[in-house]
Amino acid sequence: MAIGRTMPAALAGRPSRHRIRRRSRRTHPWHLAAGLCLLVGLLLIDAFTYSMWKGVAEEERLTNAWRNEIITRIDLRTPAPQGIDTSLQRPINGVDFAIRVPKLHYYAAVKEGTDSGILYASPGHYPATKWPGSPGTVGVAAHNVYWIDFPQLARGDEVDIETRYGLYRYMVTGNEIVNPDNRTVLVPNSNGYHLTLTTCWPLWAGAFARQRFVVFADQIWPVPVKPDHS
Repeated sequence: MAIGRTMPAALAGRPSRHRIRRRSRRTHPWHLAAGLCLLVGLLLIDAFTYSMWKGVAEEERLTNAWRNEIITRIDLRTPAPQGIDTSLQRPINGVDFAIRVPKLHYYAAVKEGTDSGILYASPGHYPATKWPGSPGTVGVAAHNVYWIDFPQLARGDEVDIETRYGLYRYMVTGNEIVNPDNRTVLVPNSNGYHLTLTTCWPLWAGAFARQRFVVFADQIWPVPVKPDHS
């Protein structure tokens, strides 16, 4: 075929292959939207995974620091003294005390406060509740992603609280599911020595949980001294 030969009239009106390919490469708006949604989803998953990793790492750091501190401070095999040094009932180096649940092989340092920033890294002590060893209710909250599976705890199970002034042992007496605005489970009770643990419910709902799972326990060691009413 000679160079410069003209195109037949029948083919003159047809789009070239290059034009067809160019049109086919155009992205449909729905495809673009789906891609953006996928990208956002992946970023959210990455952010959540990073926050979990960071929270677990922070909890491990706090717990190890607590272990190193407490092992040189007191003998946890002996009962806590009746007279408490109240100057130790405050956060030191970011930690209030530690909690141990033998049945679940769980052990962690507990910080002061219950906002999301604290609970993403560790259990938190309700500031308005008592400290271990004082008459009333000790309240501890925990994020259900990082902490224990509360429903496994049953009546009679043991929960220990390690403080800078001694060890306190509690026995689970029951549980209850309540609404988030139900604060009666944390009402100070001067009649006895109690521990209340709370987490989100149901466990699988995470931040979207509509209720709270509550575990109640009473101090059994050291044996609480009954108030003198004489």
